[in-house]
Amino acid sequence: MTQVLRHPDFRFLFLGQTASAIGERLVVVALALFITEEGGSATDLGVVLAAHAIPLVGFLLLGGVWADRLPRHRVMIASDVVRFALHGLLAALIFADAVEIWHLVVIEALYGTAEAFFRPAYTGLVPQTVPEGEVQQASALTAFVNNVAEFAGPALATALVLGVGAGWAFALDALTFLVSAALLLRVRPRARGEVVERTSVLAELREGWDAVRSRAWVWVTIAVLCLALMFGIAPWYVLGAPVAEEQYGSTGVYGVVAAALGAGTIAGALLGVRWRPRHPMRLAMLFALAWPVAMALFAAGLPLALVVPATVAAGAAISLFDVWWLTALAERIPPHLLSRVTAYDWMGSLGLVPLGYLAAGPLADRLGAVEVLLGGSVIAFLALGLGLLPRETRMLTRSAASLPPGSTPPRTAASGSAPHDATVVPPRSRAGSSGP
Repeated sequence: MTQVLRHPDFRFLFLGQTASAIGERLVVVALALFITEEGGSATDLGVVLAAHAIPLVGFLLLGGVWADRLPRHRVMIASDVVRFALHGLLAALIFADAVEIWHLVVIEALYGTAEAFFRPAYTGLVPQTVPEGEVQQASALTAFVNNVAEFAGPALATALVLGVGAGWAFALDALTFLVSAALLLRVRPRARGEVVERTSVLAELREGWDAVRSRAWVWVTIAVLCLALMFGIAPWYVLGAPVAEEQYGSTGVYGVVAAALGAGTIAGALLGVRWRPRHPMRLAMLFALAWPVAMALFAAGLPLALVVPATVAAGAAISLFDVWWLTALAERIPPHLLSRVTAYDWMGSLGLVPLGYLAAGPLADRLGAVEVLLGGSVIAFLALGLGLLPRETRMLTRSAASLPPGSTPPRTAASGSAPHDATVVPPRSRAGSSGP
């Protein structure tokens, strides 16, 4: 972990992302607490969260195009500055006691739009800040800080909103984006891949889509994640508390199990720093099956002595999947297409989650919360199992250039990982290295 931080460009990127990740994680809880304290309804909160989510998903593809067109760190700086201004404005409105629901809707819609440009740019920038052989460590360290932020952000939001006021929570969030932008100004990414001629936005969107659909290991993984998140993660968040009440007699059990999942994700990210399997996607998809199994054990009301360890293991599996998946994309997708491909990944994976949120409650009223969560877990398990069908997924090997010095490269490469997928090119001058 300390080895990869010796690279100044990654260190500045990592420190900035650490600040903004904590800020991002506190926002959702801060919004919920603030709206509730002000007498708002669950519908009000749902409208505000939807105002953020819809433009986020809707603009991801455009964000991916511009992240591949422009220097990625500059796209991120622009996004950070916009989000700093938006939540700085929200903090000022709260301090002035002048905020209304429509203010929150407009601000969060603009915030989600800016975030849609940040995410693909960040995923594409990480491999430009470390040597090829350390991309996995960088991805693992990023996953680690995001998982820690899942704990720190909500706790900080609760302390600020209930302690000194919601205005300070959003002011702190705004400050984290300013810190991130200042650190990104010091990043000087290295060049990766060949310089390509730019065309129209639509043509580049098609080019990104062609890069996804021509690789079965990419589009099948995105498709099964879309189904698994819709049927698995959405009911988990909506129905977890009522299921805990019904099966264990206390909604607090849901908090315990959720904490176990979070602890597992932190452990998995630490494991991902050094664990380099020869066939990463095969192991990633196998490990992913642990997540719906743990949810099913919880929904079935089995003893917590079994459910909690299974959930910790599932959390670790989720983190390892994330590390190996992002590393495989960085190794196998041509650098000038990486942000567009990851934009399709984000959009495809998250596209049906809002539908899952909306359907979980009514289905639970009709069928029962336990039955919906258990059934969703089974569907998620089957969907993730389908992810192992493509031979490309099972046989995809690590890129030889990403292995540590002295390692033996894989004897064969999977179909779909032919030389045109390789991301390593002969060393070039660092002149103009701020772009891909």
